[in-house]
Amino acid sequence: MTILRAGTATDVGQVRSNNQDSQLLVAGNSLYGVADGMGGHQGGEVASAIAVELTGQHATEPTLESLKQAVRLANRAIFEKAGSDRDLHGMGTTLVAIQLVASPDGDEVAWVNVGDSRVYLLRDDRLVQLSHDHSLVEDLVRDGQLTADEAAVHPQRNILTRALGIDLDVAVDGATVLPFTGDRFLLCSDGLFNEVSEDQMASVLRRLADPTEASEELVRLANEGGGRDNITVVVVEVVDDGGRAAAASAALADDPTRVLSAVPVVPITQPADEPLFAGSRSSLPNADDSFRSETDDPFANLDKARSRRITWRVLAFLLLLLVLAGATISAIGYSARNTYFVGFQGQTVALYRGKPGGVLWFDPKLVRVTKITRRDVPAALRPIITKGKDFSSRGAADRYLVNLRAQIGTTVNDAATTSTTVPATTTTAAPGGTTTTTSTIPAR
Repeated sequence: MTILRAGTATDVGQVRSNNQDSQLLVAGNSLYGVADGMGGHQGGEVASAIAVELTGQHATEPTLESLKQAVRLANRAIFEKAGSDRDLHGMGTTLVAIQLVASPDGDEVAWVNVGDSRVYLLRDDRLVQLSHDHSLVEDLVRDGQLTADEAAVHPQRNILTRALGIDLDVAVDGATVLPFTGDRFLLCSDGLFNEVSEDQMASVLRRLADPTEASEELVRLANEGGGRDNITVVVVEVVDDGGRAAAASAALADDPTRVLSAVPVVPITQPADEPLFAGSRSSLPNADDSFRSETDDPFANLDKARSRRITWRVLAFLLLLLVLAGATISAIGYSARNTYFVGFQGQTVALYRGKPGGVLWFDPKLVRVTKITRRDVPAALRPIITKGKDFSSRGAADRYLVNLRAQIGTTVNDAATTSTTVPATTTTAAPGGTTTTTSTIPAR
């Protein structure tokens, strides 16, 4: 049985007047998380509180999928609450959480993430970031437009590409890891890692044994570094892994014994594609009859058999290559016909069907031209759109264009904000009285 213990700390920071972060601590379900709210003075607090409350309520099964579904239900609740209360329009939140789950290999730790709050793992004195930030600068880093150091000081580093409460549904990242005694999971809002380096985080986690003391020290360092945002930290330690670490050590200790007791390696004198025998050919039953030819060469028939085998192997290999080539071309064709990208058509942003630049003989097809000009697009996004921004569906591409139009419309306001994302909503009346709300994520 795996046993965890946790400690937490949070602070409003040195600049903000209220704390929009929330913590998730459900010891009975071994469930822990951090949410960083956004959207006005009150909206961020409400959104993050809903996120941790409903995730805790719905993550009742010890599985990764149950945890993901709980986050999706929390997202829907935040979206509907924002739509029903004018004072909360545009609110949203990030969320990162971990939970102890069951698997055929024993207990595992599942993690999920939406937004730019993070989960790290300290193992063997090495700190590794498990989650992936859903932010503009992270996309630029991944596309090779920015280095990690440039992203850390980029003026648009707080623009999110994904958050809870912005749309009716949300994609939730997640995976599982095997826990070992001594592992420490660090969950935090961006108020920590924007002020404290990963080396400093790792040093604190190594130095302070008590999770609460470690959390408080990390918050202190963030305030010392500037405290420009709310700071929330949860440290979760694996104090007992149910014997997994001991079993792994025992298995490693057994390896040398297994190697020493293995069958000794002898020089291979036979042809490489022939089986190895304990004795010579002449010692095998009927060896002379098996290998003798009309020329009295004991290996003549063997050479003929080898030639036939090599011929069939070559033919089978060539057939396999043809099958793989056909499957690859079919997959490329399907992808080219069923994917979309946003690029420039001259000086105007346009939507295309296919891959940027085309693949093989599958050229991209122009779907529609927008009214957004190259000059309208923020400078940070122009290289991405020039290269072609890929999407797996027409709906995803359309949502990106809606977000782009909204971001362009709020450029002046974005320059005046500090680090809280304020999603915007647009409500339109459709025939039959149906009301449609489109949501976007401007700068945080």
